[in-house]
Amino acid sequence: MSKIILITGASSGIGKSISLFLTYKGFKVYGTCRDPKKYNISEFELLKCDINSQVEIENTVKYILEIENRIDVLINNAGIGIIGPLEETTESDIKSAFQTNLLGPIAIIKECIPSMRENNKGLIINITSVLGYFGIPFRGIYCATKSSLEIIGEVFSMELKKFNINVVNVAPGDFKTDIASRRIDSKLHNLSNYTDDYSKTLKSANKHVENASNPDLVSKLIYKIINSKHPKIHYKVGQFIQKFSIVLKNILPDRLYEKILLNYSKN
Repeated sequence: MSKIILITGASSGIGKSISLFLTYKGFKVYGTCRDPKKYNISEFELLKCDINSQVEIENTVKYILEIENRIDVLINNAGIGIIGPLEETTESDIKSAFQTNLLGPIAIIKECIPSMRENNKGLIINITSVLGYFGIPFRGIYCATKSSLEIIGEVFSMELKKFNINVVNVAPGDFKTDIASRRIDSKLHNLSNYTDDYSKTLKSANKHVENASNPDLVSKLIYKIINSKHPKIHYKVGQFIQKFSIVLKNILPDRLYEKILLNYSKN
């Protein structure tokens, strides 16, 4: 029997790549985005669901359950980037980032749990980020949202284990997507003390995305996880240097590691 997949943020980038790949592999995929009319996608059903709307989350899950009677896999992919100096990032931008990257995923997990528990099986995959393991200058809020989602995933994993529901965190590095065009940019005021450093970091971040790998690598990992009888809690996927930087944090002196990150963020 083909698995029923619900994936948020499926209209572009990593989410679209995963949705197409899993559809090609024979799964029944339901994707979500805020405005399906803007996208010409026919390979899988794209539903209207703003991850920030509890009503739309409830309607989406109800719609799928009425048709399929189950959701086998929830993939929490919807998210938003945010950049800017912490000192100058507005409270509204911070709240918006946490709402989309953390509170929204928690809400849809909670909505899917009852049916998974009733069926005594389920898989929840949170798409986090390698930046959830360490902070990068001018991307602190994004790092914090993804770090929080990593912890939430760990706790859900423990709490849902007795219901035979597995929870997995997948942390991608940089991949070639359009994330740069959609992220929140907390604008600097004219007399900002951060202008030069911020400009260098922003150019570096954009260059890393432009030169990154195809997101199909993430899709293949997701497929492997879905077919695993005993998936791990944590997976990292992407460039070696980005994954290895997580290891370095645990073995290098703090100030030396900080210096490496500062240099990396400007190159």
